Formats: sequence, C-alpha cells, structure tokens
Amino acid sequence: MTPTEPAATFAAAPVAAVRPPLPVKMVIAGGFGVGKTTAVGSISEIEPLTTEAAITEVAAGVDDLSHTPRKTTTTVAMDFGCITIDPTLKLYLFGTPGQERFGFMWDDIVEGAVGGLVIVDTRRLDDCYAAVDYFEHRQIPFAVAVNAFDGKVEHTLEEVRWALDVAERVPVLVFDARERGSVRDALLVVLELALARSQG
Repeated sequence: MTPTEPAATFAAAPVAAVRPPLPVKMVIAGGFGVGKTTAVGSISEIEPLTTEAAITEVAAGVDDLSHTPRKTTTTVAMDFGCITIDPTLKLYLFGTPGQERFGFMWDDIVEGAVGGLVIVDTRRLDDCYAAVDYFEHRQIPFAVAVNAFDGKVEHTLEEVRWALDVAERVPVLVFDARERGSVRDALLVVLELALARSQG
C-alpha cells in the first residue's frame, strides 16, 4: 500500500453471520415393541438417549410379548435423538413409551411438537389405537408408518387405513425402522404435513 492509497480500500468485507438451524420437535409414537427406540437410534446423529429398563416377570405378565419374544427391555420414559435435515433445520426426536400405564407422560413429551410419526406393527394393530386417537383429538399432524418386520407386512396399507379409521389426509406408508434412509423419508412426510398446516 502506498502512502496515498486510502486505508478503506483494504478493509475486510463484512462476514455474514451464520444462523444455527431452526430446532423442530417431532414425536415418534406407537404401541409396545413396534420399533420406536430402533427408529430413533437408526437416524440420530448423536448417541440417542434411551430410558430402557429390563422387562421383569411382572411386566411380562402385563405386556404382550408374543410377537416380540426376543425383547428384553422396554422404554419407561422416552427416547431422544436429533438429526440435521439441512443447514436451516434440525429435528429433535422424542419417542414415547408404548405401554398404556405410561400414558400420563404423553402431554409433557408432545408439548411443542410440530407433528408425530405413529409406528404400527400390522400383527397387532390395536396397540396403536391410543397413539392415533391422541394425535387426532389434539389436531396434531401425523403420519402412520407401518414397520416392515422381517421385510413384510401382514395387511395392505388400505386395510391398515380402514382398521385405524384415519382420514385420507393422513399419510399411511411402509418403512423399516432399522434403515436410516427409510426413517428419514417417513419423518420428511410428517414435516411436509406440518408445513402445510402452518401455511393454512
């Protein structure tokens, strides 16, 4: 720089502030042993927080283990994980406990959520009625995700829709709770619902 050149010529250009991604809360719900903890663990970019407890003989007498004979633990409070969808959006995932006796916790877990993903095991559809009713009565956008246990489902999606008596506006889809991409796609369906709701 020569003595005659103004210092302003060499001033650094202002750096735009980088905004953190918008935090968005979503709930993953469903009956006992349908894959909620698995789904959160499959997609979370952090080590998921789980509140798993061993299934005792007393609990085994209350919870139906006939379709999940290898299940040795159960969620007694909630699961938690998160995933950054893109630089502008980060999902915080809260998995509910599946047993009816832990239903008193749902209001606290669901508060502030933009939507929910209700996971279904077609071998025991009645286990998810409570979750479907919860979101319907509180008018929270949700989608029904049929978990493909062993790579198959027992009923068609239309049969599932009829059995659950959900409106046509509620997406019903098949996914695999063990597959990160499959879980992501299901969550994006719920995000689209929430966005459509916010836009009226």
